[in-house]
Amino acid sequence: MKNFPFGSTGSPKSFQAYPRGADFDLESGISRRARKHKNSHFHPIKMLKSFGTRIQYYYKLHPILFFIISLSFGITILIVLSLFESHYRMISNYRTLDVGSDNYPFPKLHNLVMVAGHSIYTSSSCGKADEEDSWFLESYQKNPGQAATFVRHIQQGVETAAKDDAALLLFSGGETRKDAGPRSEAQSYWNVAESRGWFGKEENVRWRTLTEEHARDSFENLLFSVCRFRELTGTYPYNITVVSYDFKEERFAHLHRSAIGFPESRFFYLGTPASPTSKEAALKGEALVRAQFQGDPYGCKGALYRKKQQRDPFHRSIPYPTGCPEIEDLFRYCGAAPYPGSLPWPSKAS
Repeated sequence: MKNFPFGSTGSPKSFQAYPRGADFDLESGISRRARKHKNSHFHPIKMLKSFGTRIQYYYKLHPILFFIISLSFGITILIVLSLFESHYRMISNYRTLDVGSDNYPFPKLHNLVMVAGHSIYTSSSCGKADEEDSWFLESYQKNPGQAATFVRHIQQGVETAAKDDAALLLFSGGETRKDAGPRSEAQSYWNVAESRGWFGKEENVRWRTLTEEHARDSFENLLFSVCRFRELTGTYPYNITVVSYDFKEERFAHLHRSAIGFPESRFFYLGTPASPTSKEAALKGEALVRAQFQGDPYGCKGALYRKKQQRDPFHRSIPYPTGCPEIEDLFRYCGAAPYPGSLPWPSKAS
């Protein structure tokens, strides 16, 4: 018997007991091909059907709980969509603010100085602005020295604007007195400033002084002037300065400013005193009006609303907020809580 060295070229070929690449059935002695694994495919229709089946199961198992969860989910979706729509609309409006500045007469002015009107000048002579009988006065305004307080407001507004080359001066006030005729408080103040030669500031201030002729109360003096500023400049004011009586500072600088969400650090108030003979009555009246605005910050109901209706004897159509679409919802808002929507200025200074 020959011995063959292990690994030599003459060694016999190795014997494979079972064929390679196949499954071998020992009982039948037949080779079978290996099974191919099926590739997992994504079947969205089957998944949806399965998901629907599960929903039906849970609905039958816990119908009340399922209804509550579905309702909560639906409300959440509506809130998200509403916020998205509001944000998208605000962004779209922002894009139009600085576009086409040539369409605005005062695109380079950035600050607002607003003088709130309190009466209508009725004299045919513009040289009698210091006389009470030259103005249409309500019974509570018929006090010596009252007319002079109006002139001081006008002068204060002109001098304040003269110190700021980026300021737009607005006299604000509508046609509020039927017996005074279709003449506005704002135009009255502009005419008095004209008759006084703009207190020596004509060349500097006259060209950038205009009117807002629809406001019927102090809140509208502020809100409408902000909108008017947008109409004239294409943007909203960076700083706001209000000129009125000193006893109205709390009303303007806190209540009205907070109602429109304007930052306190960019809001300024310049108050002048009432006439000595009317001060006591003015303080009592202001306390009453301030309390009304505390309960109705937007003057949209009750006594404040009725007063506005009375101060529109000629039923003038108010054009706002056509010229300031970014705050359209603010104009329509009526509530005791602050306006919750988006505004084109930060509520706090950045």
